[in-house]
Amino acid sequence: MVQARTIGSQDFMALEDRYGAHNYHPLPVVLSRGQGVHVWDVEGKQYFDFLSAYSAVNQGHCHPRIIGALTEQAQKMTLTSRAFYNDMLGPFERYITEYFGYDRVLPANTGVEGGETAVKLARKWAYTVKGVPANEAKIIFAAGNFWGRTLAAISSSTDPKSTKDFGPYMPGYLIIPYNDLEALEEALQDPTVAGFMVEPIQGEAGVVVPDAGYLRSAYDLCRQHNVLFIADEVQTGIGRTGRLLACDHEGFRPDILVLGKALGGGVFPVSAALARNEIMLSIKPGEHGSTFGGNPLACAVAMASLEVIKDEKLAENAEYLGQIFRQRMQENLVNRTGLVTAVRGKGLLNAIVIDDHEDGQTAWDICMRMADNGLLAKPTHGNIIRFAPPLVMTEDQMHECCDIIEQTVLHYQPGE
Repeated sequence: MVQARTIGSQDFMALEDRYGAHNYHPLPVVLSRGQGVHVWDVEGKQYFDFLSAYSAVNQGHCHPRIIGALTEQAQKMTLTSRAFYNDMLGPFERYITEYFGYDRVLPANTGVEGGETAVKLARKWAYTVKGVPANEAKIIFAAGNFWGRTLAAISSSTDPKSTKDFGPYMPGYLIIPYNDLEALEEALQDPTVAGFMVEPIQGEAGVVVPDAGYLRSAYDLCRQHNVLFIADEVQTGIGRTGRLLACDHEGFRPDILVLGKALGGGVFPVSAALARNEIMLSIKPGEHGSTFGGNPLACAVAMASLEVIKDEKLAENAEYLGQIFRQRMQENLVNRTGLVTAVRGKGLLNAIVIDDHEDGQTAWDICMRMADNGLLAKPTHGNIIRFAPPLVMTEDQMHECCDIIEQTVLHYQPGE
């Protein structure tokens, strides 16, 4: 009797290659299961997940409280649209606004939708409150930003891979250097500027951390010029950098806060823009919305996701473990090898910079070898390897992972 051949990793990758759009270049690992800080491929090999779905899985894979909220709500009501009220949206809106200290929230699904909401809010506020003439409002962005792939998002991008062959682009955008207060102050002289949208740490750009005090000073400048400070905390928020929000490191509350990724606990897409009354109530019925935004399932998941962050003190854990990670990378790789030139980050959003003269091939090869050794990470911008494990990681697990990273880099030989 001939047994049917087991479908393996190569088969699944071949299916994606044959039937899917070629808009991603993933590591050749096919994952089928996750729990906590670990994931397993279809052959059963276990890995530490050091990317957390780009910080969407801060609470760990398949957290039982979040899965419980998901399954319980899924058996009662999943979607109503906003044509009707539902019994989960109001409680969620109260919970999240009190949690982060805002008057109101506008829920959506993906991070880029949250960013689009923030841009629209800033423009609407500029026309109806600030008094900017119609169709003249401008939004300032920092070079190196990344907040999605929609046309509005790529119009603010300085990455040719995001913009090439997708024009024309959105008007009304000003792009200045990141971490440059003088450039911001100059741009703010324009009275038609509505908002400054910035990532507290530029994640996709390679975990670029601004100077201490930059964010608070930028916020103060915006206040002086009656311009909204919009914090894109889709990746840096919800405990990732060792505080509930990355802006908390400098002690201020943004005018508009954009959240996503970990708001859905890694199980459901949830995003949100939060703001005070004056800003949020500038948008009227029919002017902005989403069929799935604020659906009962998302509300249940998001509340459970935020409860886990607070109850399990995951921001505090990220702060503690991040210090261990950066200290070990500095002492054992940066100080002892010529291959790793820097380590940077906050909390558990970190990166190492590879001295790569092969247009990213070295960083890619190191990630491939780390995968062989049981740890998954991925390069960004060629020579930078980003590390963002789930915040539920223990200290022993962190040391085990640092061992894997260090041994992989220390034993790396090009061409092997």
